[in-house]
Amino acid sequence: MTRPREIRFNAFNMASPSHTWAGLWAHPRDRASTYNSLDYWVALARTAERGLFDGVFIADVLGVYDVYADSPDAALLSAAQTPSIDPTLVVPSMAQATRHIGFGVTANLTYEHPYVFARRFATLDHLTKGRVGWNIVTGYLDSGAKGMGLAANRSHDARYDAGEDFLQAAYKLWEGSWEEGAVLRDRAARAFTDPAKVHRIRHDGPYYQVDGIHLAEPSPQRTPVLYQAGASSRGREFAARHAEGIFLNGQTRKILGETVRSIRTQAAGFGRDPYDIRFYASANVIVAPTRAEALDRLAEYAPYIHAAGQLALLSGWTGVDLSALDPQDALAYVNSNAIQSTLENLTLRSPEPLKVKDLATLSATGARGPFIVGSPTEVADEILSWVRESDVDGFNLSRIVSHETLEAFVDLVVPELQERGVYRTAYGAGTLREKLFGRAATLPGSHPAARVRANATPVAPAPREPVSAD
Repeated sequence: MTRPREIRFNAFNMASPSHTWAGLWAHPRDRASTYNSLDYWVALARTAERGLFDGVFIADVLGVYDVYADSPDAALLSAAQTPSIDPTLVVPSMAQATRHIGFGVTANLTYEHPYVFARRFATLDHLTKGRVGWNIVTGYLDSGAKGMGLAANRSHDARYDAGEDFLQAAYKLWEGSWEEGAVLRDRAARAFTDPAKVHRIRHDGPYYQVDGIHLAEPSPQRTPVLYQAGASSRGREFAARHAEGIFLNGQTRKILGETVRSIRTQAAGFGRDPYDIRFYASANVIVAPTRAEALDRLAEYAPYIHAAGQLALLSGWTGVDLSALDPQDALAYVNSNAIQSTLENLTLRSPEPLKVKDLATLSATGARGPFIVGSPTEVADEILSWVRESDVDGFNLSRIVSHETLEAFVDLVVPELQERGVYRTAYGAGTLREKLFGRAATLPGSHPAARVRANATPVAPAPREPVSAD
C-alpha cells in the first residue's frame, strides 16, 4: 500500500547576476543585479521559507565560461555566472533572518583541503543550528584550474576518484575525531573538553593527506547534509554511495526516471535504503492566475535572454564551442571533459535533435529540465505528473526573474498543492537532515561515514515503503 508523496522544493539560485538563464538580470523587475547585497539574500530566504521550501540551494563555479569562441567576452557581457561572490558568506545572514529553511552550499573540493574545509562547514552548521548542506562538486572548467595554477582540469573520472578520497578524510574529521560527550563546558571544573574523547585522525590517500585533530567541536549534524549532481556513469556511482540529496537535469520524464532508478538500485547495492535519497529535478516555472497571463509573462521575459551568453553557458557545461556551429545545426555528442550527463541528455538521450539556435531561448528546448508555464492548477498537474512518472521527490526551482517568479510560485502553486494534500502546511522541528528524513540529526549507520564514527557500530537500514504522488 502506498502513501501520498510530500513534494519538496528548493529555491535554486547563484551568487551572480545570471544563473541558468543569461541576461534576465536586465529585466526591469529583476533584482539579481543586487546579488552582492545581503538584502537580496535575506529576501530570497524569507520568501522560500514562507513557501515552506526545504532550502535555498546556491550553485557556484570556479572559473569563467570561455569555451564559447575561446573567449570570456560573451559571459562577461551577459553576466553569465560572472561575476560571482563566495556563497558561504551569505548563509549566516539568511539563517539569522529565518528559523527553518535549509541552505545547500556548493563548494568545489578540487581546490580545497579537508582539514580547513571541515572546519568551515562545521562553522556553518553551528551558525545555522544544523541547517546546512554541502553540494559536492569537483569542477569542470579549465579556466578555474588555470586560475588555481594548474595546467588543466583533472579528467572526468579522476575528479570523482579525488572526491572519494576527499570525503574519506572529511568523514574522519567530522565523525571520528570528537566523541559524543567530549565537550563538557564545565565551569566548576574549569574543563571545556575531555581530552580522552578527542582523537587525532590520520588519512594518507592518493590525493589528500591529513594528520591532526578536527578544529571544530561537533556541530548539530556533524557531517552536513550531502548533496550531489553527478548523473554520468561515474557520477551516479559516487552519488549512490554518498549523496542524501541529488540534483538532476533532464528535459523528459524518461531521462529523469532512468537516472533515478539507476541510482536507487546502486544505492541498495551499497547497503543503503534506496529511498534514503531525495531527488530534485531542475525545473523552470512561470505561473500566473490564468494560463493566458502566464503566457504573457513568458513573452515578456523571453526577449531578455542574451543568446550569446546562453550559448557561453552551454559551451562551458558541455565542453563544446557552440560558436563554431551554424545556428541551424543540431548539437551532436562528442567526448568531453565537462559535464558528461548534460551533453548526453541534449544529444544521445534527447527524443529529437536540438538546434543550436533553439538552445539559446527561454523555452522547453532551452531548458535542461521541466519547463512549466500555466495557471496554478496546470502547474500543479504538471508537477505531480513529473513526480509520478520519474519518481523524483521534488524540484529545484531555477531563478527566472528574481524574486518575482519565486514569489508567484509561493503565492499561487503552494496553496494548490497543499489543498491536494501533497505539500506540507508547516515545518517540523529540528535540523535540515531531520526535516528531510524524519530521523536523527546525524547520518544513519548505513552511510559510509558511519564506518569512521567514534565509538559507533553501523546498523543495517530498515526497509521503507515506496511512496507515490497519487
